[in-house]
Amino acid sequence: MKLAIGYSSFSHPGGSASLADTLAATARAAEDGGCSRMTVMDHWFQMERLGGPAEPMLEGYTTLGYLAAITTRLELGLLVTGVTYRHPGLLAKQVATLDVLAHGRAFLGIGSAWYEREHRGLGVPFPPLAERFERLEEALQICRQMWSDDDGPYRGRHYQLEETICRPRPMSSPHPSILIGGGGERKTLRLVAQYADACNLNATTPEQVAHKIEILDRHCESIGRDPATIEKTIFGSFDALNQPDDFLRTMERYAALGVSTVWTGPTGDDPVAAVTRIAATVGTRR
Repeated sequence: MKLAIGYSSFSHPGGSASLADTLAATARAAEDGGCSRMTVMDHWFQMERLGGPAEPMLEGYTTLGYLAAITTRLELGLLVTGVTYRHPGLLAKQVATLDVLAHGRAFLGIGSAWYEREHRGLGVPFPPLAERFERLEEALQICRQMWSDDDGPYRGRHYQLEETICRPRPMSSPHPSILIGGGGERKTLRLVAQYADACNLNATTPEQVAHKIEILDRHCESIGRDPATIEKTIFGSFDALNQPDDFLRTMERYAALGVSTVWTGPTGDDPVAAVTRIAATVGTRR
């Protein structure tokens, strides 16, 4: 199983003046420790459970561009982009740009979005959930078209593009991996089966993840897709830092279900030390 680092808190001693250096050192620690991916969140306001809007939050794709310049092996993406945050044509261009500048290390993590407060706060439309899922499906179609040989128009219910031109093309072949976050059984996992290369599930328990994977397999069967072609990844409230043995035992159970990547994250005021310890204690034993 691969270990990925999710960087979610930007509240560090030293404030803004130290943030870039701390982020860079954490990324280097993750890369030197053999982690496969590093992600940040796609939010404008910090989430309530991490202190809310009073706490700092960096814009996601700007941050990934910075990380691309200081790393060489980590795969980079957002876990995950909310479909409401960017027009899908611009999103496809941003991910393609990141992929070129990172020499093929970008992936698109995307979901239906949920944090209404930041939308209202910055004046960005936040449509009802059903519409957000419609927009998510169209965004997936647009990204796949823009990363293909088809430069023609796209006509959807919510988005209309006259020319789906994306130059330069992404370096990843056939395109940057598409990961859909969420475990909704009727809509989200159907979209995974139809459009995605990977899914990211909330790892509440191995039994619940097994159930989600079973539902995903059914969606794949209904469209004639081999479910083995979809990477299964998880995130959750794992304490890899302080309880490495329990973490590894739990990961064995998820690996047996076909999960290939787990996200964990640094906690506390020193993310560099946390990631270094995580990589040293569980990264070399996974």
